[in-house]
This record gives sequence, C-alpha cells and structure tokens, in this order.
Amino acid sequence: MEGYAAPVSDRRAEAAAALAAAGIVLSDDERRRIELADFGFGDFEREGLTLFTYVNTDRYCAKELLLLPGQTCAQHRHPPLGPGEPGKQETFRCRRGLVYLHVEGEPTPDPRATPPGEHYDLMHEVVLEPGDQYTIPPDTWHWFQAGPEGALVSEFSSRSVDEADVWRDPRVDRTPLP
Repeated sequence: MEGYAAPVSDRRAEAAAALAAAGIVLSDDERRRIELADFGFGDFEREGLTLFTYVNTDRYCAKELLLLPGQTCAQHRHPPLGPGEPGKQETFRCRRGLVYLHVEGEPTPDPRATPPGEHYDLMHEVVLEPGDQYTIPPDTWHWFQAGPEGALVSEFSSRSVDEADVWRDPRVDRTPLP
C-alpha cells in the first residue's frame, strides 16, 4: 500500500474540490476523512469508490459517493445484522453525472454499463440522472458504474456496517486506502 500514499492524498484533494464545486463545504477534518477504496484490486480508476460519511449511527447514515468516469463499485449486498436488523437499506440520489445502477430483475436489453470483471451477474440497469433516486432494499445484490463524466451520488441509509457487506467476488478487500 505504500505506493498509494501520494496518489491517495491527491485523490482526497480532488474529491474535496469536486464536492466544493457541487456546493458541499467540508471542514479540514472532514476533508481528511474522505475515504478511498479500490476493493483490493489496485486499479482504483476501474473498480473503486470515493466516499465521505457525514454521519453513521445505529439508526441512520448519510454519505456522498464520488465516482470517476466509468468507475465501478463492485457487486455486493448488505445482509441482515442480527435479529430485528434486516441489513442496510439505502437510497441513492444522483447529484451530478450519470449512474448505471444494476439490481435484481429482468436483464436490460442494451445496458450502458460494462461490467469490469467476471463477478457481475446483475444486468437489470436503472439509469440515474441528476435529481433521480432509487431505493435498494436490505440484502439486495447490486453494483453501480459512473457514466462518461463521472458521478456524485448522495446516499441516505440505515446503519452502514461495511465489514458485514457480502461481495460477489471473494477477493474484494473493502479496507480503505491509507
């Protein structure tokens, strides 16, 4: 992970600038908390995600998700966390760009997204444009990819427990980049 030190710092600064351009002002401490994930593949531009978490309590969570052009968040689901906790339910609201969200359902005849690997089997595509939103029920397989200009998505959800997520590709490592 040593090779990521400088690029991660640059990517955090780029993410903070992109959020500021969208009218989202972050404090210095918040800018340092911007999280980057490459899912352990070392190809952030292809399969990765930039996140900023405003709040994550035992009841609710709010995040901003930034995606580079064509960048994909790997296929996963948010399973039940125990009795009375059905898993994370999340609503994505597209703020900028296009998001190709893939969920369970009939395959879309000509999807716009291109799966970056073999561990993507959902081909029902929901295209989110700025102002569109979609709610993903708990324990539902999904993946998403940014359009050609990248994307900014606000996520509103029940409690987020990233370490409990189940990934279609067993090689995924959701540990944030340093």
